[in-house]
Amino acid sequence: MNDPFGQAIYDYYHSGKADLLLVDSNYTEGEEMDPAIFFRNSGEMPDLELKALALCKGRVLDVGSGAGCHALELQSRGMEVTAVERSELAAVVMRERGVKEVVCDDIFHISSGSFDTILLLMNGSGIAGTLEGLEKLLEHLRRLLAPGGQIILDSTDISYLFEEEDGSVWVDLSNQNYYGEMIYEVSYKKLRSDKFFWLFIDSDTLSQVADSQGFRISLEAEGNNNEYLARLTLKVPAS
Repeated sequence: MNDPFGQAIYDYYHSGKADLLLVDSNYTEGEEMDPAIFFRNSGEMPDLELKALALCKGRVLDVGSGAGCHALELQSRGMEVTAVERSELAAVVMRERGVKEVVCDDIFHISSGSFDTILLLMNGSGIAGTLEGLEKLLEHLRRLLAPGGQIILDSTDISYLFEEEDGSVWVDLSNQNYYGEMIYEVSYKKLRSDKFFWLFIDSDTLSQVADSQGFRISLEAEGNNNEYLARLTLKVPAS
């Protein structure tokens, strides 16, 4: 199975070391990612992620769990967590690390459940791929929310990537394709993923998409590099 992320996670967990993941995109090339990032504890997490974990309540669905760092932290706080991860190798590692409930599947294949919190971290909006994909994702997640439930996700406005020193931009950010719909390829050792879309969405556009899907949005935290944390809750129908 061609799974560079999962293989890197598996190798790091079982040997204590792993080669760097190499990430290419339609905007960047040769960026490096240390697999250790998937194993950080709460003392190593950025403030934005700690804020997200503090907002979690009730039964939690952790989407795209990786090696389970967020699921394990929430479990340590006595919360019931279901970790969803597509990578079979990453799912194996989560079980070995003690995540109690691991589902190895695509989030769109999860058709039942009633969760008080649905958590998508580490640029969690990315799983949607595109703006159209985000609409479909929110429509799907809405069915998995318990009454009064919430979706907590983070993302980054990457418009700064296109700015020159004088404040001008070198691409047309208003063209037909949303600038945050990045195309990635990831490699690890001799493994290389297929190309895939990964969505970085600015908070205003997220608000518009969320509104169209019946959610209200609140910004809970902002970082120093255009990243932010958002909380989505269902609108209450007018009586």
